[in-house]
Amino acid sequence: MTKKIPNIHPGEILIEDFLKPLGITPYRLAKEIKIDQTRISEIIKGKRSITVDTALRLSRFFGNSPEFWINLQTHFDLEEKKKDLADKIAEIRQYRSVLT
Repeated sequence: MTKKIPNIHPGEILIEDFLKPLGITPYRLAKEIKIDQTRISEIIKGKRSITVDTALRLSRFFGNSPEFWINLQTHFDLEEKKKDLADKIAEIRQYRSVLT
């Protein structure tokens, strides 16, 4: 039996792979990227998504791409929606062209 890996929110990656190893507090990050600390706290708690605005700010600060942050969020959202819609999606028949 294959064990499924839990869907990881981008906020967990932000805290575990960036803030903690670099010794940066959420408060300092918020001040450095010029946003409200509440936004960072909610992202870390998994209560808020990373927007394009936030992705641009995080990428500038950490020296990576905004696509990195957006892709983390998109992947998370896609996996969550797959779980939510699994039964409905399973009911959809794949289109088959009459020409093939």
